Parts: sequence; structure tokens; C-alpha cells
Amino acid sequence: MPPDESKAGRITLLDVAEAAGVSRATASLVIRKSPLVADGTRRRVEQAIAKLGYVYNMGAASMRATRSNTIGVIIPNLGNPFFVAMLSGIEQVLDDAGMIVVLASSRESVANQNTIIHRMRERGVDGLIVCPVADTKPSLLANAREWRLPMVQVLRYVSDAQGDYAGTDLAGGMRQAVDHLASLGHRTIAFAAWGPSHSAYRERLAGFRAAMESHGLDPNTFLDLPMGRAGSPGAAQALLDHPAHPTAVVCFNDILAAGMSNGLTDLGVKVGSGVSVVGFDDPSEAELVRPRLTSIATFPAEVGDSAARLLLTRLETPDRADRRVLSLTRLVPRQSTAAPDRD
Repeated sequence: MPPDESKAGRITLLDVAEAAGVSRATASLVIRKSPLVADGTRRRVEQAIAKLGYVYNMGAASMRATRSNTIGVIIPNLGNPFFVAMLSGIEQVLDDAGMIVVLASSRESVANQNTIIHRMRERGVDGLIVCPVADTKPSLLANAREWRLPMVQVLRYVSDAQGDYAGTDLAGGMRQAVDHLASLGHRTIAFAAWGPSHSAYRERLAGFRAAMESHGLDPNTFLDLPMGRAGSPGAAQALLDHPAHPTAVVCFNDILAAGMSNGLTDLGVKVGSGVSVVGFDDPSEAELVRPRLTSIATFPAEVGDSAARLLLTRLETPDRADRRVLSLTRLVPRQSTAAPDRD
């Protein structure tokens, strides 16, 4: 019998469950502030707790569950506004569930990522939410299963067939970007990207090419640029020097799009009618760029929310089937896109 229910006359969790008309497992979820319980059910259980005077023995429960109530979150870059917003979604859900986040940056290094995972395991985290760096092997998922460590892949994945994954519809976002530019009359559109080749990179590129082909346009106008904000003038010059002479460019993310826009302006090109620029992710900073940046909103907080909920359900039901959750995207048109200048 559990330690908090062993003394005669003490109100037990089973008493609460019976009074609320729910199972003991559901009452336990309410006690542990799980977000997986419907509001009406939660209220009935809380009313039963208040009426019966039930007191939750947290120390005994921790001993039974052998949980630390900590979740490790590993992201590749602390400087990207997308990851900051995604983290807020993760923290909100886990905070509501009575858990705390242990955050680390892998700095786009497999070696760093492996070291962080090892250290988090040493500290007894209950699970991991990982945005895997490029070149992460699928064996990571097999290792996590062997360790009995619940793991959710977020934004990027190492396998599209295994493991829990929360991400966004990157191909759909690219389709919206290309559809928008084509509707304005652009016929030569480039895709500009930087960084290592991970799943999010490959999905963006594949989505761009498929969207271009659907309009009968050349899908191979591509700029592979060096990392870093300092490369923006060079990125703009590379676009202008491209033999296809693109009138529009879809950028890998808004950081690159802002740099591209600034670089074009520095070179005397009018962003919009001269060259249209579309970003990806639509953080709040997109409104600060001048001209204001057209972007594809990817709702990172929603992605983080989904990742945290996937992990909580995995903790509650370790043997459930793998799940993949994709958030939809939305085009946010602003001043950086316009019909091409025909002069």
C-alpha cells in the first residue's frame, strides 16, 4: 500500500477519486497538475479534495514515482528568437504540470549535444526535449529507449519514422511564400539558406522546389550562404550576381531575410519593387525591419507547447505509439514584397 494511504482513518486519493466520480489515475493527474485533464474533471476533483480535506504527501509520492520533476531541453542556438519563443511554450506547459526546465545549448555540435545528454542523465531528468543538431545519428532514439529516457524531437528530427516529434509545416510555409510571390508576378525566385543540413533545412528546400515546379518555374535558383549576420552585404551581392537575375528571394529564416534586406538597401536596391524579400518564422522582430518584412509565421510557442505535451503523455503512457504533431504556418504579407519593377 502506498505510504500516504497506509494509516487507518486517513483520507486517501482513492477516497477523493470515488467522491469525484473518476479513476484514481485521473485524480493523481489532477494532484500533479497535469494539463492532460479536462477542466470540468479537474474542478470536480479539486472540489472533492477541499470537501474531504485530503492532503497530498509529496515526499512519499516522489519516492514512489522516482521522478525529479525536471525536464532537459536542448536547443542549438540561444541567440535565435525562434528558440526563445519555443522555449516559452515548453515552459508554460511544464510549469502547469509542476515541472521545471533545465536548458542547454548544443551550439550545433554533436559532441556538445552528447555531453549535455550525458550530464542531464546523470542529474536524473525525467525526459528530454531535443532539437537535434545536423549529423545526429538515428541511434540517439534507440539509445534513449534503452536508457528508458522519454525523448521528444522538436523542430528537427533524426528519423521521420521513429520517435515523438513536434514541428511545423515547413513545406506548406514554402508553398505559401512561393504562391504569394508568383501571384505578384515574379517568375524568377531564389531560395537563400545558410547553415548545416538538418531536417528543417532539407524540408524547406524540398518545399521550395515543389512549390516552384507547381507554378512551372525553375526550382534550382539557390543561394548557399555563409553563416552569420556579418554576411548580409555579401548575401545581397550574391543574389544580385546570380545569373538567373532573381526578382524575389525566400530566405531560410528572418535573421537571414533581415540581413538580405539591409544588404540590398545598402547597395541601392529598393526592397519590394526592386527585389522582393520573404522571411521565415515571423518573430516580433520582423515588424522592426524597414521596410517591414513579409514572413511565414511558424508559431514557435505552439511548437513548444506541442513538444511539452507529447513528453507529458509519454511519461504517463510509456508504451504508447509514437506521435508527430505539425503546427500550421501562415503568410504575413508586409512591405518587403511587391510586384516586380518592369522598367
